[in-house]
Amino acid sequence: MPSVTITLPDGKTLPFDNPPSGFDVASKIGPRLAKDALAVKVDGEVRDLHAPITHDAKVSIITYKMRDGTVDPDALLLLRHSAAHIMAEAIGNIVKGAQLVYGPPLPTGFYYDIKFPDDRPLSTNDFANIEAEMKRIVAEDRKFTRYECDAAAGMGKLKSEGNKYKVDNAERAIAASSPSALGTQTSALSFYATGEPGKNWEDLCRGPHVPSTGRVGAIKVLSLASSFWHGDENSDRLTRVYGTAFATQQELDEYLKQREEASARDHRVIGAKLKLFHIDEAVGQGLILWTPAGGVVRDQLQKFISEELVKQGYHQVFTPHIGRLELYKTSGHFPYYKESQFAPIIERDALAELSAQGCGCAEMMHRVEGVSARLASTINERTKKQTITPDRVLSDDKLIEGFMLKPMNCPHHIKIFASQQHSYRDLPVRLAEFGTVYRWEQSGELNGMTRVRGFTQDDAHLFCTPEQVAQEVQGCLSLVKIVLSTLNMNNYRVRVGLRDPDAKKFTGDPAQWDLAEAACRNAAKTLGVQFSEEPGEAAFYGPKIDFVVKDVIGREWQLGTVQVDYQLPLRFGLSYIGADNKPHTPVMIHRAPFGSMERFCGVLIEHFAGAFPTWLSPEQVRVLPISEKTNEYAHSVLTALKNAGVRATVDDGNDRVQGKIKAAAEMKIPYMLIVGPRDAEQGNVSLRVRGVEKDAGAMKLETFVESIKREIAERRADLSVKP
Repeated sequence: MPSVTITLPDGKTLPFDNPPSGFDVASKIGPRLAKDALAVKVDGEVRDLHAPITHDAKVSIITYKMRDGTVDPDALLLLRHSAAHIMAEAIGNIVKGAQLVYGPPLPTGFYYDIKFPDDRPLSTNDFANIEAEMKRIVAEDRKFTRYECDAAAGMGKLKSEGNKYKVDNAERAIAASSPSALGTQTSALSFYATGEPGKNWEDLCRGPHVPSTGRVGAIKVLSLASSFWHGDENSDRLTRVYGTAFATQQELDEYLKQREEASARDHRVIGAKLKLFHIDEAVGQGLILWTPAGGVVRDQLQKFISEELVKQGYHQVFTPHIGRLELYKTSGHFPYYKESQFAPIIERDALAELSAQGCGCAEMMHRVEGVSARLASTINERTKKQTITPDRVLSDDKLIEGFMLKPMNCPHHIKIFASQQHSYRDLPVRLAEFGTVYRWEQSGELNGMTRVRGFTQDDAHLFCTPEQVAQEVQGCLSLVKIVLSTLNMNNYRVRVGLRDPDAKKFTGDPAQWDLAEAACRNAAKTLGVQFSEEPGEAAFYGPKIDFVVKDVIGREWQLGTVQVDYQLPLRFGLSYIGADNKPHTPVMIHRAPFGSMERFCGVLIEHFAGAFPTWLSPEQVRVLPISEKTNEYAHSVLTALKNAGVRATVDDGNDRVQGKIKAAAEMKIPYMLIVGPRDAEQGNVSLRVRGVEKDAGAMKLETFVESIKREIAERRADLSVKP
């Protein structure tokens, strides 16, 4: 057996006379690490802890907690993947005849799709028995044991078990011939037993897993949902069983508490109650109808960011909702992201000609995508050689020309920049737009405002010289920080998305990628907050900086983003005249502090639980006369508020004042002004602040008006008006 040298994350090396396992490496480092180890990462690939390492490699040991005390995301996925097996075994023990389909881990837990017998469907009444069985399996602390069969033997085994879903999974794995967890080609099929193969429960799986069932400390079955085999609504209907898992019961309890709080803050429920937005099946799934109240929130956010754009020298532009297919072929959005885009709109003449040839819809799409892929490859080569020309680079197949609902605003902004000649003295050119774009999201992935098919971005694109990149990126980051601090979203981390050197979706000159990535790293360092580098998370045209915000109940949301792009200016042949009087290619920066207005507002609804700061609230003040005798004075108060630019109403109905207060509280209005005869005589208002169950006291109307005007103008996150 060959000797192997292991290189640790700190650069130290460990020699082994024979191929070691991750456990051997951990044991050589120290007994505590060996005890805590869950798996091993070999040259960036997560493997089972006891899998042999057969070559010199960079190795790190995966434990549940990292050095900084936070949970390792790789460890949590391993834990939950293993928990999915434990849940599947438990369900199989309880419901005889249940056929497993597949069960992946998720960022918040895991699920398993299962085909249950028609006469024994699963229900929430089964959860207690399933969880009891899962706890028994965890307590037995059985090893996760991997074994392999050659393809023929493995297929024979699966066919003998009579589970067509697992047979299909195996056939797909063999056809794809993708690397298995041990780094070999899939000429073999791998299985995992929770215990001894042949004696204990097992499942077809590529792995990896934690060493034993006992390492999964706490599991909970959460919910049931319907699903379909391969996501095809015309195929077999399955039951998707959701669960979650953590290393300790305390972590699980904290998650369940957070989940309960998240349910109470669900933007879909609050949005309907506060009449902020509406989704109508007649309009279409994933398409938001902004109601007047929600329109106020969106409008105030747009005004806020627009003021900052003026300060930073941006120019507002407007572009159409569609563009020629050729435009997106040039940019690379089609075909690179064709799966997440609406189908092309083929021109009428071309459509008629194709139909006359007997070409069906599927064949039309095949021809569109085939030509696009071929020509996109040509563009990539021209980009690398920097020989691309800007006009009609893809005009050699007229038959399939057409239009697309725009998936991104950047190609349109590029054409605005290209419409005029620019000198280096003109740069940077900063173009901003609240531009609506469209993405084809699967219906099962749609979620209120946070996952939609049509959304508006607070988008901007900056065109600058290479020397200006660092300063412009920092300016973009400062804008994101202003947005988050104004909205009291100060708990965030920064993620720098880099290219994966082995991935094919990243295009362009590696040297320019190096420059762009260096600019992002250096800019992230200036923020003074934690940031991480994540290979493979870049856009296809360049690296990016994402702001990941933690809301008040601890959930993380990716919001603002800044991207550095050397590639699209080359793909479109952009240029400016430099100081040497020669043409040069600009660098392009993409930035969106809010990202999607729809998604951002959905996050805000949940972050504030609908109780927006005064400057954002659709209704800022409600005036409540205690009887008909003070209705006239209440309306004079309303007039004073409206004249000051305050959004206010009067509730002069016949309900008692306590009922009016309750109704205003349910609508989460920041301030209520209760007015009676004495208030009318003295020109006062009795103030009640949102969330406080008793009046704050009386104050002069003029004082209240000036105080709330100041609070709104300063865009304060708290309610600051006091008697």
